[in-house]
Amino acid sequence: MLMALIDEHAPKLGVAPCCEALDVSRASYYRRRAPVHGPHRKRRNPRALSPEETGTVLAALHSERFVDQAPAQVAATLLDEGTYLCSERTMYRILATNGEVRERRDQLRHPSYQRPELLATAPNQLWSWDITKLPGPTKWTYFHLYVIIDVFSRYVVGWMVADRESNALAELLIAETCARQGILPGQLTIHADRGASMRSKAVALLLADLGITKTHSRPHTSDDNPYSEAQFKTLKYRPGCPARFGSLQHARQWAMELMRWYNEDHHHSGIGLMTPKAVHYGQAAELRQRRERVLQMAYASHPERFVQGIPEPQALPTKVWINQPKEELL
Repeated sequence: MLMALIDEHAPKLGVAPCCEALDVSRASYYRRRAPVHGPHRKRRNPRALSPEETGTVLAALHSERFVDQAPAQVAATLLDEGTYLCSERTMYRILATNGEVRERRDQLRHPSYQRPELLATAPNQLWSWDITKLPGPTKWTYFHLYVIIDVFSRYVVGWMVADRESNALAELLIAETCARQGILPGQLTIHADRGASMRSKAVALLLADLGITKTHSRPHTSDDNPYSEAQFKTLKYRPGCPARFGSLQHARQWAMELMRWYNEDHHHSGIGLMTPKAVHYGQAAELRQRRERVLQMAYASHPERFVQGIPEPQALPTKVWINQPKEELL
């Protein structure tokens, strides 16, 4: 209706005054008056190469003499021969349209490392081992603490302090520890990170001879070796840990006292507040029953203090994972 009024009076009064009087945008008026066209067709750039010319350029780039050369080299060579097909940039555009632009040099391909998923349901099924540095008497001097821990019980089954990191020393420690624990072929899996000693040929051959399966963490993934990492933190943050060790003998004496405390006196939260020694040597079930009787006696003496009923000691571990599968968490 408004458009018809504007059309009627515009020849006499003009479009602008009519639109202003009727409060209609002039752009809206002209847009509605514009003729209706068909679907928009993209116009071809008159400077673009024809399909025949594009095919000629592509054939030149695919030719035996130019197949391994960059477009800049191709364009320069053709110019020297008195031929101009197109610009260097157009050559790149044609190659990109055909999906032929990529890095020609060999690129480093990082292998896909599998996430280790390891399970222990009893002691001496899964061990974890690692090496940490202990500061020496002077700056930039260190002693090396080797520790092998049973993942199920958290018991330190073997340890050693040395003045260097060595494949031979690691091999000796593992062999002696397996003999002391009575490890049978096919019984044990040993997990470690990707350090030089852990991946050494000597250690690999020893484990193969003993019938032990070896696994490694993924690169730069400390969570794949959590039990050794957590144990080192417990040892180094314990009160009395020296800032520096005066000698190799000093470091060994400290480690001996610390490992005895860790195995026999330390009540570990991950194993029902039992000591690693009690879990490793099958004493935990009896200790839990003893704790249960004590709690029952406490409840009988003062039941009003236990609003949730008879208290129970923490449960003992039944299985321990390194990287528990998602389906196990459901």
